[in-house]
Amino acid sequence: MNDVLIRPEVASLIDRLSKAELHVHLEGTLTPATVFVCARRNGVMLPWASEDDLAAAYRFEGLPDFLQVLFQVAGTLRGGQDFYDLALDYLRRAAADNVVRAEIFFGTQTFLDAGVPMSIMMDGVLAAIADARQEWGIDGALICTAQRHRDEASGLELLGLLEPWRDQIIGIGLGSAERGNPPSKFARYFANARGRGYRITVHAGEDGPADYVREALDVCRPDRIDHGVMIMSDPELVERIRDEQVPLTMCPLSNRALQVVPDLAAHPLAGFLRRGLLVTVNSDDPPFFGGYVNDNYRAIAAASVLSEAEIVQLARNSVTASFASDSEKVRYLAAIDKSAGGPDGLSG
Repeated sequence: MNDVLIRPEVASLIDRLSKAELHVHLEGTLTPATVFVCARRNGVMLPWASEDDLAAAYRFEGLPDFLQVLFQVAGTLRGGQDFYDLALDYLRRAAADNVVRAEIFFGTQTFLDAGVPMSIMMDGVLAAIADARQEWGIDGALICTAQRHRDEASGLELLGLLEPWRDQIIGIGLGSAERGNPPSKFARYFANARGRGYRITVHAGEDGPADYVREALDVCRPDRIDHGVMIMSDPELVERIRDEQVPLTMCPLSNRALQVVPDLAAHPLAGFLRRGLLVTVNSDDPPFFGGYVNDNYRAIAAASVLSEAEIVQLARNSVTASFASDSEKVRYLAAIDKSAGGPDGLSG
């Protein structure tokens, strides 16, 4: 996708470059093939006759339209094998893109509503993370998210349900429909999560206004902002994000597919990078939006004419912005330098 516009040496750099992925929703990695496998396995009826019909439905007019389809296909997941297969499939695909660390969002509330026990979900996903680490050397970590269209009490209840796995969950987040659900609605949820030792991340400024990003910073005190596209309308907030080095986990192909931006030429990621913001490139929900993490790198590199040095900087940003330990970050950064061709990140 957009590869024809990229110089061969840039495409090669992206493919071989080690990187972290910090914004990908596990349930959003469901491919049409996996949906039909799980539907047959669990006796779930689908409104689509074939994988091609479902793939044709992966075209959206905005975030609410996407979420309607996502929740419908996620309803095919019922047993531990489903969650294991889902996580392993994503980690295998991410490893093929030279992702060395994946911090994965997991929205368990959808499945709790369907009667799936938390232990079934968590045991399947965590087993896949362990097997992927052994098989491909990719380090997976979970960030469990609350859905913001629900009330805060449900988020607080979720934290209690996750307690048995607290040492195996690296962070707590907030996702789902943004507009009409400001971050302040979940102030106690995030305070509680922070008190339990979790890292904090908030979806804001995707289809909601820039003020939601400011509110998230002031009220929820996150370690990262997911998306943050809409701060481009607020120069003062852009400066704050830059000065405080708040990471932004941006998802170019998702933003284009959901019409957050009209096209990638209008996406603010490159401009933010050049102004010194700590921006990263991620896939969000790759089968739904037409690309995994390297596809997103290629697409934004083509649209914004990113240099090789800027692409390497984005990979380094992904590690800097991660929730890995300091020693892990040293290891990942060394892998980036090696895969880029040297300490300056470039072979030439």
